[in-house]
Amino acid sequence: MNLKTLLLASGAALAAASGAHAADAIVAAEPEPLEYVRICDAYGAGYFYIPGTETCLKIGGEVRSEGEWHDAYNPNGKVGTLWHTRAELSIDTARDTEYGALKTNTVLRWDWNDGNDTKTKLLFANISLGGFTVGKLDSQFLLYQGYAGDVINDDVIYDGPYELNQLTYKYDPGNGFTAMISLEDSNSASDQSSYGGAWKTSKGDHYAPDVVAGLAYKSGIWGINVVGGYDSIVEEGAIKARVDVDFGTFSVYAIGGWNTDGDKLNKYAGSNLDESSCPPGRGDLCGWGDWAAWGGVAVPFNDKLKWNLQVAYTDSKIFAATTNLKFNPVKDLLVEPEVSYTNWDSVNQDQWAGILRFQRSF
Repeated sequence: MNLKTLLLASGAALAAASGAHAADAIVAAEPEPLEYVRICDAYGAGYFYIPGTETCLKIGGEVRSEGEWHDAYNPNGKVGTLWHTRAELSIDTARDTEYGALKTNTVLRWDWNDGNDTKTKLLFANISLGGFTVGKLDSQFLLYQGYAGDVINDDVIYDGPYELNQLTYKYDPGNGFTAMISLEDSNSASDQSSYGGAWKTSKGDHYAPDVVAGLAYKSGIWGINVVGGYDSIVEEGAIKARVDVDFGTFSVYAIGGWNTDGDKLNKYAGSNLDESSCPPGRGDLCGWGDWAAWGGVAVPFNDKLKWNLQVAYTDSKIFAATTNLKFNPVKDLLVEPEVSYTNWDSVNQDQWAGILRFQRSF
């Protein structure tokens, strides 16, 4: 074999080997593009986009454990110590539409009270769009005006009902002025116990809703808010007016309430006493009577410590005072000792009570 023949044979062998390897080669597939979680800052801190959608989601909640001594709400209530632990989960969604933000709010709560079985509760569940809100919330008689002082026992003197179904419209042009009207469920289970057992009326065949309306204005350091509620079963109601002033180094507020019939209890001027201390219908004895008043002061000493005081009094001669310290040793952790005193002059009884709360929010 001459040199030319040898070179041709070697070239053919190499070409054949290369073709075999090319046929057997493994080509890696292109990786699928990853969709990372995107922050959604249009609706406040904590929201992120649900992957593959334009809906923003926020998950939060709290874990709380507290000891309670005596009962500030009732002179005939429990005496001793109650240890209470709670877990709460909140889920909020929001998405932009041609009518504004479409939002939902859901809050689930689990309570364990002194060795009793854990109780699960759908605290809130509602939908809002274009100023309208429908679903379960606290009454706008409380929510629109704001709860009383920044204390745990802020409603020893009853200031409105919680947890009911409603259809609410709020007008907010963005200039400090707002207006609200709400149709509220008169058959809610929470309503039937919202007077502490002191008010009983059959609701099985009642279909008319209760009505709440309010006006508010806020400018600079001060704000004023007026809200009224009409109980369609009792056919009476109540009005509350509130003034807030924030001086920076401290803030104060005052609330005055008027009952349309001081001899009766109604949904918006009720009582937190049980029936053993409050005979049915005796609004003059254990409810507001004709009127009620609340006032308080809050002093933030620094970003970790704040002092609060609230006092309240009624035409029926019920006096309640509560003070606490809110201590945040680290962000999102609260330690809150509180002391309350209540005097029911009409039954010549009084009560001291205390709470020590530990709470982690997220």
